[in-house]
Amino acid sequence: MRYRIIPVTPFQQNCTLVWCDDSMEGALIDPGGDSQRLLAAVREEGVTLTKILLTHGHLDHVGATGELASSQSLPIEGPHQADRFWIDALPQQAQMFGFPPSQPFQPDRWLEQGDTVSVGKENLQVLHCPGHTPGHVVFYHQPSRWAQVGDVLFKGSIGRTDFPGGDHQTLLDAIRNNLFLLGDDVSFVPGHGPMSTLGEERRSNPFVSGRMG
Repeated sequence: MRYRIIPVTPFQQNCTLVWCDDSMEGALIDPGGDSQRLLAAVREEGVTLTKILLTHGHLDHVGATGELASSQSLPIEGPHQADRFWIDALPQQAQMFGFPPSQPFQPDRWLEQGDTVSVGKENLQVLHCPGHTPGHVVFYHQPSRWAQVGDVLFKGSIGRTDFPGGDHQTLLDAIRNNLFLLGDDVSFVPGHGPMSTLGEERRSNPFVSGRMG
C-alpha cells in the first residue's frame, strides 16, 4: 500500500490518499476541503478512487466529502456512528469556523472497533478511539505498520477535548489501551503536522508518556 499526504484547508489538515499498488484503486482519508487539489493529486498518482474514509466528523476533516462523493460517485465509510451529530451539524460547523458551506452527506457505512475496510486488495483495520470526538476511528495497515490516526494523537501532543462530546480521560485511555497496543514501530499520519511513530510518542509525548495526565 502506498500513500500521499495532501494538506488542505486553512487548518492544514492532512488528507491522505492511500492506494493499492497492485490494483491502483485508492481512497481519500479525511477530505476536509480543496476538492480540486485532491482530485489533481489522484490524477498525478494514476489512482482510481473507489471510496472516502473518515476518521471523525469535524469540518476540517469532512468538508469536501459530500461534494466528492456526489461528483465522483464514491461511497463513504466511517466514522463511528457516535459522530453522527457532528456530521448532521455541518452547516453550523461551517459558520462556526468561517468555512464555506459544505454539501451535506451521510456515511454509507458506520464503522466500529474490529471492522476492516478494503482499499483495492489491501485491508485497513478499524480502531474506535474516542475522546477527541465520541465517534473517532483510526485506520491501521498491519503489513506496512502504518496508521492514519486523525486528531487522536500528534507528534508531541494529543487531540483537543473541549469540543462537544470530547473527554480528556477517554482520549488518554484510547491512546494507551488501544492505539499503543499496535506496537512502537508503527508510523502514523496525524490529522495535522508531521508524522511520528507510536514508540516515539509513548516515550516522549508529555500527555501519554507518564509525565502528565
